[in-house]
Amino acid sequence: MADTEDVAVKRIKLSLWGISTLLTILWLAAEPGVFSADSFFGLRAALVQYSGLIAIGCMGMATILALRPRWPEAWFGGLDKMYRLHKWLGIAGLVAAIVHWLWAQGPKWAVGWGWLARPQRGPRAIPDSSLEQSLRSLRGTAEWLGEWAFYAAVLLIALALFKRLPYRMFFKTHRLLAITYLVLVFHAVVLTDFAYWRLPIGWVMAPLLAASAWAAVVVLLGRVAADRRIPGTISALHYFPGVRTLEVAIHVPQGWPGHKAGQFAFATSDRAEGAHPYTIASAWNDAERRITFVVKELGDHTRRLRERLAVGQAVTVEGPYGCFTFDDPCPHQIWVGGGIGVTPFIARMKFLAASVERPRQTIDFFHTTSEYDGDAIAKLTADAAAAGVRLHVLIDSRDGRLDGERIRALVPEWRDASVWFCGPTGFGQALRHDFAAHGLPVDQRFHQELFAMR
Repeated sequence: MADTEDVAVKRIKLSLWGISTLLTILWLAAEPGVFSADSFFGLRAALVQYSGLIAIGCMGMATILALRPRWPEAWFGGLDKMYRLHKWLGIAGLVAAIVHWLWAQGPKWAVGWGWLARPQRGPRAIPDSSLEQSLRSLRGTAEWLGEWAFYAAVLLIALALFKRLPYRMFFKTHRLLAITYLVLVFHAVVLTDFAYWRLPIGWVMAPLLAASAWAAVVVLLGRVAADRRIPGTISALHYFPGVRTLEVAIHVPQGWPGHKAGQFAFATSDRAEGAHPYTIASAWNDAERRITFVVKELGDHTRRLRERLAVGQAVTVEGPYGCFTFDDPCPHQIWVGGGIGVTPFIARMKFLAASVERPRQTIDFFHTTSEYDGDAIAKLTADAAAAGVRLHVLIDSRDGRLDGERIRALVPEWRDASVWFCGPTGFGQALRHDFAAHGLPVDQRFHQELFAMR
């Protein structure tokens, strides 16, 4: 059964705070006297270590999630939720890295300005361990490289958060984060208090750094999810001018494991552009072996596809991903597809039409759009009729905005229904709050994808 957005967000927050809390507890076990430090610079040394561990720990987990691993997807409720955690971990790592940098540099500035007295240090004891001696000899290099890698990471993460950056530029610049992360791993290994490696904090950090460094290398080599990529060929193209949407059918002769309606995949038609995620708009038929995407012209890349794609062209498809799969025991389902959010519902209707045994559910499908294309609506109407779905098409300029009150008026069974929403995030949030205010248990029965991969 697919998780609702509320459940998924709670698990994302649990994971984020769980990682930070675990590292904090292990660090406190390694530094039990931190709160009784006898000087400011003694406290500063401890907090430099702590902030650095939190920063590299969050960045390391974000790097591992960048590999799109299969094992946590079901628990998080889909790759879209995993990418939300990836984003939050990146931001948390950046904040911790800024704090780490301030603790490292701030006291030096204060000494230079005469606000603090430089601490008196005696000669450092020579370590007994040859490994510790080697690491100590690299401290200057690690500090210099780490500082510049930090500046690069700040810039690259800021670019990643800048929504107006074209996807192809995001794809290229975001990959560079793997290089900065590898430098930061070197920085962390050299400058982490050597005593930590013999303690539980080191037992956790060592495999985390090793796994995340390996993940960064995989990203740099362009081998993310390579075992889930399969070759395909474009078999048909159809453009719907009224809604500025391109339907792309891809023949995948071998390797595709099949998919459930509502899942999505990454498709690559131009290596320089990288892989783009699209919801699959077709049910899987092992005899036909075809995947269909419906692509809306929303950005530079999607606007160019109509001219760049051609029947017979080779493409790569990776997936499937996602848990927006319509699995629930409710006797009634309400589907709401806003604009291009219609796509997963098309796939589900095609699946229902082809199924010998359909789920014992009644379904009301509300498709709301600001644009109109007669051919597209005719196909949608035919799909709904074949699947036994009650279709409600609302054109914004003609019918006004769709809201919870209108849905409840047209669906008397709404109290026993689940709601499946795909469309603009703000629209989905408004519907969820509206249904919650009228008593629908949205934690269990309002399903919404967080379909944002950046």
